[in-house]
Amino acid sequence: MRLKSFKQGIHPGYYKGLSENGPIKKCPSPKKVIIPLSQHTGAPCKPLVERKDKVERGQKIGEADAFITSPVHSSITGTVKSIDKQPHPVSGSFDAVIIERDESIEEKEWEKGVIDLEKISADEVRKKVREAGIVGLGGAAFPASVKISPPKEKPIDTIILNGCECEPYLTADHRIMLEYTDDCILGLKVIMKTVGAKKGIVGIEANKMDAFKLFLEKTKDEGNIDVELLEVKYPEGAEKMLIKALLSREVPAGGLPMDVGVVVHNVGTAVSIVEAVRDNKPLIERVVTVTGKGVNNPGNFMVAIGTPFSDVIEAAGGLKDNAVKVIMGGPLMGIAQSGLDVPVVKGTSGILVLTADETDIEEEVNCIRCARCVDHCPMYLIPTEFVKFARGEAWERMDSVNIMDCIECGSCAFVCPSKIPIVQYIKLGKLALRNLKSKKG
Repeated sequence: MRLKSFKQGIHPGYYKGLSENGPIKKCPSPKKVIIPLSQHTGAPCKPLVERKDKVERGQKIGEADAFITSPVHSSITGTVKSIDKQPHPVSGSFDAVIIERDESIEEKEWEKGVIDLEKISADEVRKKVREAGIVGLGGAAFPASVKISPPKEKPIDTIILNGCECEPYLTADHRIMLEYTDDCILGLKVIMKTVGAKKGIVGIEANKMDAFKLFLEKTKDEGNIDVELLEVKYPEGAEKMLIKALLSREVPAGGLPMDVGVVVHNVGTAVSIVEAVRDNKPLIERVVTVTGKGVNNPGNFMVAIGTPFSDVIEAAGGLKDNAVKVIMGGPLMGIAQSGLDVPVVKGTSGILVLTADETDIEEEVNCIRCARCVDHCPMYLIPTEFVKFARGEAWERMDSVNIMDCIECGSCAFVCPSKIPIVQYIKLGKLALRNLKSKKG
């Protein structure tokens, strides 16, 4: 079988064997949760509760009046202790609702309902998905209700279900595909019905053959759903790369997948959409890979949103003595954390714990003009230009080299023999460029 893929990209070590073989475990319910009022792309929420309020598991506690936003819900039953700035794994700090669990009350659970695909309307799906606070669980945390509301002038013909999980170490999506197969497929059908797409494709990398075979079997009688096997390559799971690999369509510079008639959703997002539409369950928990050589018992855990990293790591057997670095996500696109008091948010796909021998920082030296970063960039950009303009603070020139098209996958930094932290310069350049444009109005 010929594996589908895209040009460029890299082949890092994957280390998925640390966590991919065991079933998803339930992380113990935390004594307190920290629910940030921004866990998504778009407008942050305003609190709907006050200090000392009693809240139930699944209760909406924050929302915003904007198109691109997503409400947040309490993941436990308890009492609001405060609403103030708290550590945030992405933003450094952000306003959050701190809730202390009432251990005397049994936590609310949701019974499975039924979805009638013939009768359910697109508007009903969009309303339920938005109200449940569903966002992309692959890491970007873009509100799912917006993705399934394309403008009329951009008809969607294909939905891609992203089961690549190309980031090293992470295996949450793999386990979801094995343990929630039927809900993944049902979620794909719901999304197809909502946007009017006639075709569905499930894309799975070739290092997950058990999931690939399972999906093939489950969809053998589905005439409008294909299951495709993709080369194991990074960043195969980036949506623009996935569209190119599966459909040979190129998303235009500055454009979105809907510009080429496609919507891409992560497999975990599809399951959460089903739970919202079928069971009226909001997004209050997610599967998190806890892994790395610095943790005692790597695995995948169902974790309540807002649970401190320290609690989740404890559920995985705690830290080893030589653990020195904790990253939210994977080693290439993840964000290093300064402490373990940060909470799990909707975009927390993994908690990676690295040891001292894995994090030896090599000294940065001058660029040798080898062009490896250019050769491996999946977006056909010139990373050396980003570094040059950032060092010279020539922020306005960043636009001319299309910096906003960079997906920050880290392929350039991975292959750089001079060990230049290229992605850091890119992030700095994007921020400076946005600030310049906002000042100009």
